[in-house]
Amino acid sequence: MSDEEAGASATATQPRTSPLHQQANGGYNANANLPPNATFTIQPPEQFDFSKPQQWEKWIRRFERFRLASNLHLSSEANQVVQGVRGGMGNGLARDVERIEGIAAGTSVKLVDHIFVPHLEFLELSFTPGDTFAVVRTKKPLDADVLMSSATTLYYSVMCDGAIKYNNTRTLKIIDLNDNAPIFEKKLYSKDVSETLNLNAEVIRVTATDADATSENNRVTYSIAPATEDFEVTDSGAFMLKRRLNYNAVQNYHFTVTAKDKEGLNDTASVVINVDDFDNLNPYFSHSLYQAFISENQLGLFYTIQPEAIKAQDGDIGINVTLTYTISGVSPDKYQRNFNIDPSSGVLSVIAAFDREEMNSSMISITIKAAQTDDSMKTTETVVSVTVEDVNDNAPEFDEPSYSVTLLENSPIDAVLFKASVTDLDQGGFVGTMRIIPESAPFSISSDGTVRVKNSTALDRETTETITFQVEAREQHEPNNVATTQVTVTLLDENDNIPKFTSGVYEGKVFANQTEGLLLVQVRAEDPDVDVNGQIAYSIDFGNSRGYFTIDENTGEITLAKTIPLQENQILEFPLYVTAEDGGVIPRSSSAQVNIFAPGDSKPQFLQKLYHFTIEEEQEPGVAVLKVNYLAVPPAIPVFLVATEGDKFKISDSGEFTTKVKLDHDEGPQNYSVEITITDGTSSDSAVVEIQVTDINDNSPVFASSSVTKSVLEDAEVGFNVTAVPATDKDSGFNKEIRYSLRGGEGSFSIDPVSGMVSLAGALDRETKAEYSLLVVAEDQGRPARSATATLTVQVSDINDNTPKFSVAEYQVEILETESVGASLLTLSALDPDESVNGIVTYSIFQQSPSSDPAVFDLESSTGILRLVQPLDYSEVNMYTLKVQATDGGTPSLVGNGSVVVKIKDENNNPPEFSKEIYHMPVYENLPGGASILVLEVTDKDEGGFSNGYFLYNNDTFEINKQGVVSLRRDVALDRETKDSYLLQVVAVDQVTNGLSSTAELNITILDYNDNSPQFPSIPDPLMIIEGNYSKESPGEIFTITPTDADLGLNGEVTLSLISPHPLFKFREDGTLLAIGSLDRENRETYDLTVKALDKGNPPRENFTSIRVSLADLNDNKPVFSSSDYVSTILLKDAEEGKLLLTLSATDRDTGNNSLITYSFSGEGSPYLDLNTQTGNVTLTSKFADLTEDTTLVLTAVATDHGQSPLSTTARVVVNLKISSLTENVAFLSFSYNFSLPENQEAGVLVGKVTASSGSNLYNVTYSLNTHKDLFSINLSGAIFTKAQLDKEQQEWYFLEVEVVDTRNPPTLAMTTVRVQVEDVNESPQFPPEVYSASVFSIAPYKTPVIQVKASDPDVGDVGQLVYSLTAESPYFDMDPSSGLLYVISATELAGQTAKMEVKATDPHDLHATAIVEVMVQASASSSDIVTISLNQPANIVEKKVEDLSTSLGKVLGWTVNIVQVFSANDGSTGTRNLRVSVRTLVSFFAVDGGQVVSSEEVIKKLQSQSDAVNAELSQLFGEELHFDVEIVDPQGSTSNQAVIIALGILFGLSILGLIIAVAFLIRFHTKGKQGKSSDKEHLTENEQSKSSINSSRKPSHTSEQGLGKGETSADPRPSSPSSESMTSSHHF
Repeated sequence: MSDEEAGASATATQPRTSPLHQQANGGYNANANLPPNATFTIQPPEQFDFSKPQQWEKWIRRFERFRLASNLHLSSEANQVVQGVRGGMGNGLARDVERIEGIAAGTSVKLVDHIFVPHLEFLELSFTPGDTFAVVRTKKPLDADVLMSSATTLYYSVMCDGAIKYNNTRTLKIIDLNDNAPIFEKKLYSKDVSETLNLNAEVIRVTATDADATSENNRVTYSIAPATEDFEVTDSGAFMLKRRLNYNAVQNYHFTVTAKDKEGLNDTASVVINVDDFDNLNPYFSHSLYQAFISENQLGLFYTIQPEAIKAQDGDIGINVTLTYTISGVSPDKYQRNFNIDPSSGVLSVIAAFDREEMNSSMISITIKAAQTDDSMKTTETVVSVTVEDVNDNAPEFDEPSYSVTLLENSPIDAVLFKASVTDLDQGGFVGTMRIIPESAPFSISSDGTVRVKNSTALDRETTETITFQVEAREQHEPNNVATTQVTVTLLDENDNIPKFTSGVYEGKVFANQTEGLLLVQVRAEDPDVDVNGQIAYSIDFGNSRGYFTIDENTGEITLAKTIPLQENQILEFPLYVTAEDGGVIPRSSSAQVNIFAPGDSKPQFLQKLYHFTIEEEQEPGVAVLKVNYLAVPPAIPVFLVATEGDKFKISDSGEFTTKVKLDHDEGPQNYSVEITITDGTSSDSAVVEIQVTDINDNSPVFASSSVTKSVLEDAEVGFNVTAVPATDKDSGFNKEIRYSLRGGEGSFSIDPVSGMVSLAGALDRETKAEYSLLVVAEDQGRPARSATATLTVQVSDINDNTPKFSVAEYQVEILETESVGASLLTLSALDPDESVNGIVTYSIFQQSPSSDPAVFDLESSTGILRLVQPLDYSEVNMYTLKVQATDGGTPSLVGNGSVVVKIKDENNNPPEFSKEIYHMPVYENLPGGASILVLEVTDKDEGGFSNGYFLYNNDTFEINKQGVVSLRRDVALDRETKDSYLLQVVAVDQVTNGLSSTAELNITILDYNDNSPQFPSIPDPLMIIEGNYSKESPGEIFTITPTDADLGLNGEVTLSLISPHPLFKFREDGTLLAIGSLDRENRETYDLTVKALDKGNPPRENFTSIRVSLADLNDNKPVFSSSDYVSTILLKDAEEGKLLLTLSATDRDTGNNSLITYSFSGEGSPYLDLNTQTGNVTLTSKFADLTEDTTLVLTAVATDHGQSPLSTTARVVVNLKISSLTENVAFLSFSYNFSLPENQEAGVLVGKVTASSGSNLYNVTYSLNTHKDLFSINLSGAIFTKAQLDKEQQEWYFLEVEVVDTRNPPTLAMTTVRVQVEDVNESPQFPPEVYSASVFSIAPYKTPVIQVKASDPDVGDVGQLVYSLTAESPYFDMDPSSGLLYVISATELAGQTAKMEVKATDPHDLHATAIVEVMVQASASSSDIVTISLNQPANIVEKKVEDLSTSLGKVLGWTVNIVQVFSANDGSTGTRNLRVSVRTLVSFFAVDGGQVVSSEEVIKKLQSQSDAVNAELSQLFGEELHFDVEIVDPQGSTSNQAVIIALGILFGLSILGLIIAVAFLIRFHTKGKQGKSSDKEHLTENEQSKSSINSSRKPSHTSEQGLGKGETSADPRPSSPSSESMTSSHHF
């Protein structure tokens, strides 16, 4: 073994748990690729020779490199060997140096010096005379350091001490060991340096020396701790400045410098660098920006400056020169004169007040400059941002001085009128409330100024054309400034009035002297609307079938169009029905009856036996009540007489009935029944006129007293009734109803609007206000309203509700303890704002603390003078606290308390005292600089305590301020790992001059803070583990990592984990990395993991490192051939021995021997072929000469790996030995293919087949698709199939690219295109899945629409060609074939039943779909089931709420309510517009319960019994003034039966015509779509058509009405005759 090889061997052993146990045997040299984490036992080499130290040195060094590279851990034996070698060579253990052989017998040898005599001190010669050898040994340890003068070489000589003195000189080279640590010259280095020192200058130099002999062992390097960027230390020990010093930042540096040799032997010393301050910095402000605040109009100091008072100081804090302050600039500069600054203190003040509203901005920037007094060039500046804060000194303003707006009458509640904008120059704009004045105005205002409608019923242009009110804006904050503006609202007209005839019935006569054009009668209707809404056109609706009459459209004059053939002794009567229609966009109309009588010969008679009339009271005499209808045949002149009440009424010769006197509703009768007669002197007739006198608002309310005075105690509770101030009104109804309101009272009082009771609304305080003057207003509900006022004076009576209050809550007085007894100390004063005895105050002392007997002080009860009555002694008491009280004279009396503090002065004679002798205080090492630790509690019995005291201590780490707060110095950081406790002696001195003192001990323990992160040990790279199937239950151990942490306790406990959970690896609690999942090297060979070491501190600290885990191979993969088939073809004429036919190729994903492959043929192989087992080459042998025909050889090739358990795989080998040559190429039989198939077939249908040939039966072909693989597939024979249903409507053509590949090696391929056409298949129409449902009334007329069905056709172009029909004929319903509209033929027989029918939609190819329609036929209501109620609401308002009205009525009655008709009615034929209180709208309806119609008698009965509930429910819909009545409609009229027959006949004919026109309209609307609406009727039609059922159960007559044109009237479902009450405007629903 050579020197290089000496000792470089080792024997490796592996723990049994390691997968490497089987492979870890054998020798390894230093360059071997050793597995990591292995354990080795080191054995000294057999050739070891102590006489060859160089060999030992080489072996040691080589072994060290070997150990470090291989991460070896030395056993104790190996360690002893190595240390023994090192010690023996370096330290000179007693051993042989050399052995001298061949000494002649009789020769003596001895050891002599050579060059250096002292060297013999280390050696001795062992020789026994007569021996032939001698041994030189060491006699004391060798030390190279001692031999430095001889270059660590030991010189000696062995002399043959014979006749001839022969010196054998020796030089022994002593190898130096690194056995000396560097040593500093001194332990503390200190240097003061100016902060202006230049960069890279040497600050201080430290020196350490190493006594070892060689430069390799005595070379010293330096390092410093803590790390710093300010200095660096060179290898020579020089501290170099690397960053500018700053005294303000750091005044001194403390470093520990370490001197270390190559093997880490070291010594430490301390270095202190003190920084000297230099006057090189400008002053500076504590903040670059200050914020100051002051109210406008205010002078003097700012009440707030943030973040603190303005202050600057010298930048050189060690010098700290005084400064002077000036204002260097103000922005805007016009405010320069508004400010002043104190030059010495820097206090900023305002000397000229601001008005914020005149400023462009409330922010002002002031630049303040501070300069050093010793050098005016050294300055600094800061900016003060001054905010001038707002004071509420401006009143709000409206954007307009007055508002003039227009509004459509009858606008709904919450309709927006306009938005009033209020501004306020004060900051934040207007903040307050707005209200409408007066509150009775029909408008409200929201907080944003939006004015909305509050009462829509008051918006009646015909009553009031303009409305004027005020809007008040009142500020929320003091002084509550107020602004008002006037609003004028002009109401715009809406066509909300129906033309009203002056009479319900008109009469005309035709006598024998008739002529064409004769004026028979003039009808007149009035409409209070304006413009076109009030323009009236007249027409005769029916009754003029024979054309006897004509009417002027504009004047209403009815004239004779042609003569009437009169009949003797018979009165011909022609009832005409005349319509008056206004010109509104949605016109309104009403009807009246005109009776034309054509008498033959007849006696005088009244045509009506009973007349009804209503007249307002207080009208002047001569008011025309009515004109009676009579018949008298000329030439007889009838005479009229008033038989009763002749003093009040009269009748003229023309039959005009008038008043003779004023009628008074309040004083006289309210109803008159007057009999009148007509006579021609021979015959007579009589009739009765019933007159109702209605009230008008002609009386104002009257108070019982115009002035009332009441007293109220000031402690009366809110809600206390003060007094009632009632008023009366002689009128009746609404005119009599009085509502009360209150003015004045400042919100402290309220009044019940109905009873007039005034009550307390807010708390009273006599001391604030002693009397209130209120104005009570009583206003009736008439239109216009009348009112009266009365004065109410409320006097607030005093109670004893105020406690006496001392002028000062706590009085303080300071006196000497020598004060004389009887001295007056001070005078107390208390005030009580109550009156009389309630305000008289007496004084007393009720407690003295500390107490004494007798008391030390006395308080005069009437004057409040406090006197001293006992001598004082400071040593006993230094302060007294007196509890005093002031008592008033009320019953019960009230007491106010106060206190007096009497302080006694004293002399200083007590030393301060600490609260403890020893303070123990633990603090954490992360305590920030400047943080407080504890407060030393020091007391002093003398006056003032320890307030003027101070502390003495000596410590560089902590400081104590005057208040005793112990804190860490700002420039010091604690480090428990460096020092864990401090002990301070603290002296407390109570005053500067002649102060007394005491001492305490402060023991501060530094607690550990988690300030050290965990550290990782050296970890091999990579970590190795054999691949395998590991699991959590059976993990594989990889490596154990033991991290360290310098902290204590939990802070130093470290846990290991992967930075994110890994499915294959995890750490055990002991730090062992485990494999817990299946590891497959072939899929992945290495894993890079990030390891996190986390301690248990709070908060925890962590460290990260990366490790790599490599997998060692296991033979778990079979070889894989590159192809499953190997084919080769050769012509025998080209064959020769050794010709390469093909090469087998297989791969194995394993590595090493596991991946080495050997090839073979299974079985006997072939005599014609030879296989190279290593390369896989298949070649020809020479045994093929006897072949005479094409021969195919098929063999099985085997590839086998070299693993310990070998794995193998096979492949087919085909060799074609051919006699002659053939063209061999794969090809399709056609360049392209065309196929077609019907759409919508199930998946798996054959599309077609393609065919390709390989050109030889030796090769197979394989087909594949390159396109549309999601829709088609192809099999091995070339057949193409569908994979999904195909739809022609989505895509008609598909182009497929088909590829064919043969099994040649290398293979050949060919392509072809296949075109597939999807043919259309007629598909059936489709209905939606749900059942159609609808309802219709049994009386619905022919062709009433029921419901429209709709089918879809997926075929292209067929959607519009569907034909709809019923699958079975029905006598009840039929269907429009084009639109799918189901309509009524006759449903009378189905009343109460549900008709179920099947409808069909057929396409042009006779395919169809069906759906089910279910129609519920509701039993219709007869005329006797109709109930009519009247509402005191305008018809247009009721019309808009029909659906809600139906719901509300149904809710109360408990039935389903179907509204048939809504129409307006009035109470007479007066020509003036009725007041709103007399408005009447009639609503006709019937009720259904469980599908059955409820009789009208039962409905009326329930309406009457539930009248309160009905009224309450309807009031929620129409307002609280809602009133309803049940109307009893008389089905009989006063006209003749002939007129009834004529009218009904005409109505029936028009109804049939209207139904036909309605159906036509419905069809037109359905086929053409929904078009623009020209009337409200069309709008209703559209709303109905949007539903699935066109004929709603609540609106049975709606459909028939749609077809009515202008001048036509729909059939009225109410059984009423054409009387004066029924011939009014009619709106059907």
